[in-house]
Amino acid sequence: MTRLRFGTFLAPFHVPGQNPTLALQRDLDFVTHLDRLGYDEAWIGEHHSAGSEIIASPEIFIAAAAERTRNIKLGTGVTSIAYHNPLWVADRMVMLDHLTRGRTMLGVGPGSLPTDSAMIGLNPTDTRELLDVNLDIIVRLLRGESVTQQTKTHNLIDAQLQLRPFTDPCFDIAVAAVASPTGPRLAGRYGAGLLSIGATLTQDGFDALAHHWGVVEERAAHFGQPTPNRSGWRLVGLMHIAETKEQAYRDVEFGIVPWFNYFQKVAAFPQMDVGDSTDIKGMIDFINEAGIGAIGTVEDARAQVQRLWDQSNGGFGCMLLLGHDWANPEATKRSYELIAQQVFPHFQGQAESTLAAKQRALDTREAHAATQLAAVDHMTAKYEKELSEKG
Repeated sequence: MTRLRFGTFLAPFHVPGQNPTLALQRDLDFVTHLDRLGYDEAWIGEHHSAGSEIIASPEIFIAAAAERTRNIKLGTGVTSIAYHNPLWVADRMVMLDHLTRGRTMLGVGPGSLPTDSAMIGLNPTDTRELLDVNLDIIVRLLRGESVTQQTKTHNLIDAQLQLRPFTDPCFDIAVAAVASPTGPRLAGRYGAGLLSIGATLTQDGFDALAHHWGVVEERAAHFGQPTPNRSGWRLVGLMHIAETKEQAYRDVEFGIVPWFNYFQKVAAFPQMDVGDSTDIKGMIDFINEAGIGAIGTVEDARAQVQRLWDQSNGGFGCMLLLGHDWANPEATKRSYELIAQQVFPHFQGQAESTLAAKQRALDTREAHAATQLAAVDHMTAKYEKELSEKG
């Protein structure tokens, strides 16, 4: 198994009515915590309505997070490029690439909340059609081309970037995918990575994993792109881990109910319907038994990652944990710490060597213990002889 990267996909999801200033600061602190733990990536969402996902500009958040971190790569997860002038999207990302010295990534999608696009006169069909159009323009601009094109929302006249990216030849670009082949088709066509946001959030998303990568490879071949590298494929999933399963269950009592209510009643996500919205155990069982995620121990986390790896039919590059407020901030940080300590090594080639070293020591302990005792006896006898000779 190649080294699997780990990260977070931070929408974020906060209960409406709380202090938004503190919530945003907590998000920044959280990313800083992940950087210290050795997480590889953090992807930050863009939303403008519905009260829970309160980061309006992932680029601004990334600029703030970059000054607080050292190694973690920071991506827009995702920029709803249908909402923006594609020239300015490319221009802002190039600037971020320079400010972060190559730690910036661009994730693109059509926008997930209809309440966002409705405020600028676009419907979900418009945003999906503009995703293809605007991504094409962004890619051409990043290649150094001059673009003249009229879109549904903008008119570009000899548009071009005044800076080249800091990253040579360009920072990572990834396209969001849930269950349909739209995202994989675009990823293959433009040589981009794939953000499988629906990897575990829906059964359709899980079932489509291997098929999606097949679509990426087929489209890449059709458009003459290099063979796609699975390292650019990122899967998003749900977890909360504690020292015991019982502790994990107690932890998520803090906030799993409002999280489910958001998806069932505000964001209208019917796949998350578990009936009684006050039955916490039913929600936990739904997450675990439907394979949507893992609420439990590090063993449960490892099993969930392995399940996704097997379903992908060849592996993927990065496991992104969907950010949520199921538990209080300290328990959430502890969950990510346990995953870093005890899940990372099993998928990054670091567990086997220490386990093998331990086994070698166990297998030879008896013989080595005997030589140690013999050495003690020898030195004791030698000292006693010196005393007797001194006499």
